[in-house]
Amino acid sequence: MSGKDVAVKKYVVRLSAEERAQLEGLIRKGKRPAGRLLKARILLKADVSEAGEGWSDSRIVEALETSASMVYRVRKQLVEEGFAAVLSRKQRPAPPVAPIFDGEKEARLIALACSQPPAGHARWSLRLLEKRVVELNIVASASDSTIGRVLKKAFSSPIARSNG
Repeated sequence: MSGKDVAVKKYVVRLSAEERAQLEGLIRKGKRPAGRLLKARILLKADVSEAGEGWSDSRIVEALETSASMVYRVRKQLVEEGFAAVLSRKQRPAPPVAPIFDGEKEARLIALACSQPPAGHARWSLRLLEKRVVELNIVASASDSTIGRVLKKAFSSPIARSNG
């Protein structure tokens, strides 16, 4: 079996001349994340078009020191999602942890921070605010660092600066 012979594969890589040129340019520059460069090399080695090398998965795994599942995933992504999807990062649909303060809760926190501090205190501290937002059922729990981040974001915005 020569290097160009293709075993029956579910996901066959056939690159156009422009795609090959883009991948070769990407590798030549070498100024991209290692994962992206590895994917580019896998695609070039797996390409069964006239200009491609058409290597087997086992040969690619050995030459590039990667896993068979990585080669399979790259082939699959190219066929199912397209060339651009292989070279770009997958965007996360939502943050890993939902924000504690939404717009309404943030507004209530800011109003609380701008109000008179409790008796015996000259001003609001982050820890006092932390306790008070839980007492007032604004949020179930929040750390003082979270309170500080929300207030910093609110008071450093262009709108806050323009209002004094």
